[in-house]
Amino acid sequence: MKYPEPTLGAVYKYIDLSHTIEDGMPVYPGDGGVKLYQDRFLDKDGSNNSRLETGMHAGTHLDLPSHFLDSNVSVDQLAVERFAGTGCLLDVRNEQVIDMKPEYETNVQENDIVLLFTGFGRHLKSDSYFTDHPVVDQRLAEFFAAKKIKMVGMDLPSPDREPFEIHRILLQADILIMENLTSLNLLLGVRNFEVIAFPLKVKAEAALLRAVARVW
Repeated sequence: MKYPEPTLGAVYKYIDLSHTIEDGMPVYPGDGGVKLYQDRFLDKDGSNNSRLETGMHAGTHLDLPSHFLDSNVSVDQLAVERFAGTGCLLDVRNEQVIDMKPEYETNVQENDIVLLFTGFGRHLKSDSYFTDHPVVDQRLAEFFAAKKIKMVGMDLPSPDREPFEIHRILLQADILIMENLTSLNLLLGVRNFEVIAFPLKVKAEAALLRAVARVW
């Protein structure tokens, strides 16, 4: 099903799908921690200033093919059009293995940005978030590749675990991956929405991301 374009004068609602970046926030096991601190203060330095030290895979972020594949394309080289498009929400709650379903053949369209709502994001600050999360089945990943979707996002730290074959299937199909989304429950029952997910313009294989859904 192809979603209709918004009409002239449409009223939009914006839903923030990104976690707040904060000092000491949870990161994938083995990754360096996030440090956010203030190093200049208005009363003694004349202005306030904060410093952020982080890897590009912390919090809500975007993975490029160069994360796992032999590619020299970095985030800054992608056209901004890659980061926005028609949204498609798949309600996959209570699925430990997120599998293909017949209705996806019609619900998911080429160039869609597909969001997987697992509900598991509520465990973000627990150890189980990184060890016990649901995973995407190979059949569904291959379907996304065949369908030529633009991006896939999820309220999970990863669509898979080592050896990260699902990552490779998606990235080889040039499907960008958004991880650690939040508030996907607010899109339940929403018929028409666009995903706008602009990453930092960095020379890297991934980037921190501010993702929003524009609903009409």
